[in-house]
Amino acid sequence: MTDFEKAEKLREKANVTFAEAKEALEISGGDMLDAMIYLENQGKSTIPAGGGYYSGAGEPAPAQPHAYNGDRRYDSGGHSGESFKDMMKRFGRFCLRVLDMGVTNYLDATRNGDLAFSCPVIAVVILVLFFFWVTVPLFIISLFFGFRYRFRGPELERDAVNDVMGSATDVVDNVKKSFAAHRDAKHAGADYHGSDYSNDTYNMDDIYTMDNTDD
Repeated sequence: MTDFEKAEKLREKANVTFAEAKEALEISGGDMLDAMIYLENQGKSTIPAGGGYYSGAGEPAPAQPHAYNGDRRYDSGGHSGESFKDMMKRFGRFCLRVLDMGVTNYLDATRNGDLAFSCPVIAVVILVLFFFWVTVPLFIISLFFGFRYRFRGPELERDAVNDVMGSATDVVDNVKKSFAAHRDAKHAGADYHGSDYSNDTYNMDDIYTMDNTDD
């Protein structure tokens, strides 16, 4: 079949002008199927009724579960599905949103009611990912020295998120109180026993003095 016959056949099947059919064939390398799908992508034609596709000879081919043209997929009903390019664009938008969240939200550290320092959440994430065994222990130790942490920003400044930080602070406070109570009890016991020992010594001296007086 000559190029002219292909263009004429495509013009009839796709219901387009001869020039449009010829252009589509040139772009698709003379393949009728690719030319037909190209015209469909341009909105100049439609997939033939019944879900079939045109072969290179211009005859309808059996329906296929999926057909691909470039990076766009078509199912058997002629509906376009999500392409790889679309998925990559969606993934890129997701990454940008995560990055934006990381630089617009902050972790604030306060001590005695004063702001000690503040850093973007993305910096905290990087520190935890690459320096976990340094960052986490320092975070826990800082709680024992009176530091308090909370998130600030449009996405993370929520009660549910900061309540978790508050719970960690409460646990450390309870541990500190337990240590303080144990220490006070130990000191009180030591003072009590020391006082008894002094009294016993004094009493023994009195008894010795009394014995000497009697003699």
